[in-house]
Amino acid sequence: MVGEEQWNSILDIAAASLLIVAALLTLAAAIGLLRFPDPLSRLHAATKPQILGLLLVVVAIALSARSATVLLLLIPVVVFQLLTAPISAHMVGRAGYRNGDFEPSALLVDELAADVDAARGSELPGGSWEDEVDGGSSNPRGAGS
Repeated sequence: MVGEEQWNSILDIAAASLLIVAALLTLAAAIGLLRFPDPLSRLHAATKPQILGLLLVVVAIALSARSATVLLLLIPVVVFQLLTAPISAHMVGRAGYRNGDFEPSALLVDELAADVDAARGSELPGGSWEDEVDGGSSNPRGAGS
């Protein structure tokens, strides 16, 4: 039978292991931010490990504290992070796409081009979103701008 002291040691080792894995995920996110070529790829590298790393840190804190009140305080942290990180990443990604700050050849499927073309229809006389991104000859802002 495992005694209370041995159980505490096992939980402490598990918490330390989770913190090490979370630190490695943070390192992977930092390397991805430096190495990936365009903002959309960097955004992916920053958000995916960040969410999992935060979850691991929260579980490690819960294992270390061994308190129901600490667990109840950590649940909103996880919920807010799970709600806000994907939404903010989506909005930053769309803004980067609309600004043309991405590599079009890196996209396998471009599902947003038709929507952006329709939204910019009045702004792009004689041109399309693809012309603007690909460096086409049309100047959507007018001559001399």
